[in-house]
Amino acid sequence: MQVTSSVREPLVTGGKSYHDVTHDVARHVEAKPNIRWFLAFLTSAGVLAIGSIAVIATVWEGIGMWGLNKTVGWAWDITNFVWWVGIGHAGTLISAVLLLFRQKWRTSINRAAEAMTIFAVICAAMFPVLHMGRPWLGAYWALPLPNVFGSLWVNFNSPLLWDVFAISTYFSVSLVFWYIGLIPDFATIRDRATGLRKIIYGALSFGWDGAAKAWSRYESVSLILAGLATPLVLSVHTIVSMDFATSVIPGWHTTIFPPYFVAGAIFSGFAMVLTLMIITRKVYKLEDYITMGHIELMNIVIIITGSIVGIAYITEFFIAWYSGVEAEQYAFINRATGPYWWAYWSMMTCNVISPQLFWFKKIRTSIVATFALSIVVNIGMWFERFVIIVTSLHRDFLPSSWAMFYPTWADVGVYLFTFGLFFTLFFLFAKFFPVINMAEVKSVLKSSSDNVKK
Repeated sequence: MQVTSSVREPLVTGGKSYHDVTHDVARHVEAKPNIRWFLAFLTSAGVLAIGSIAVIATVWEGIGMWGLNKTVGWAWDITNFVWWVGIGHAGTLISAVLLLFRQKWRTSINRAAEAMTIFAVICAAMFPVLHMGRPWLGAYWALPLPNVFGSLWVNFNSPLLWDVFAISTYFSVSLVFWYIGLIPDFATIRDRATGLRKIIYGALSFGWDGAAKAWSRYESVSLILAGLATPLVLSVHTIVSMDFATSVIPGWHTTIFPPYFVAGAIFSGFAMVLTLMIITRKVYKLEDYITMGHIELMNIVIIITGSIVGIAYITEFFIAWYSGVEAEQYAFINRATGPYWWAYWSMMTCNVISPQLFWFKKIRTSIVATFALSIVVNIGMWFERFVIIVTSLHRDFLPSSWAMFYPTWADVGVYLFTFGLFFTLFFLFAKFFPVINMAEVKSVLKSSSDNVKK
């Protein structure tokens, strides 16, 4: 029989055995895709195909297809870039930081969160590449490669270059971390499979044999990667924030951006994890593994990070007033009362007010309310990036150069393309890879010897 604490709710409910865990997770990989999966996959692939028209038009015609102008040189492209990077933050936090702090509730959600990180970073990387206009001529200049042009190097003082290093490192470590965790589960599926499937999963599992030495090395590598990845939780969005904070534009030139951006990234990342995991637990019938306890803990993280973001908004206004700089003061008044007031107040409503509803346990433990608020939070975080970027640029120091930004069909289309890409990759992952880490979930089962089955 399963032994559980009399004080703490079990992380896995339903009295599951090791065999049950293997069966419940692996059956979705082994079964043929059902009609619901095909409909969801075809929908996301359709959005991807529609969005690709905008991407092709942008590459063919140039970024003049976007709604940029001489005053607003950054808009939807960088807004979406920062938004996608932020969404990927929760994966690193869950997989690395919570592992180091021995938070065992991470075991049911870390696999999907890590996959989400990788797919989100791929989506984010598209925007700077497309913004180069002709990336096939200039993308490699972002890399410090030896060349025949004498002492012609990248500008190491530019935070845009720091972005390249930070995000490529973030992607590489996250990808390795994710794949290392998959190896024991690939071996489990390999041992249950036959024919071509056995060969494929056998190759993916790298000859994993489940020996004590293999598990020892697995644990050691996981800890090393967690130690490497933990600084990335702070550094990546700190460096992204420096794209703005190192400038002299009113509304950007502030030292609060690094912690403010990091908190906002964790805030939006956890919201996206909730959105995806609530759907996954329902479709795949994983309610015993992704329990209400997991959802409530993630909601608590959203309360904390949402409150930090709210304090940052208030602090920005105070510092603008305290600075005595007229341009800085006007930048924040313009955000709240100018032509983009609707974006600012949408941001405040979604990011400051809506997360506070999670203080009520009834809402915090409601699937419907959590799902709705997780989407509201990510809408608000998109508006936050839009407000920071566009409202700071469209009315700068010189009133004669003030201008408005209006997105074109290409702006919207490229954004839709990244949504299609993200969900297409996630649906493929959920079908062909185990969506829950079987090996780590088994480690939190407190079972007696008669409950251990293969």
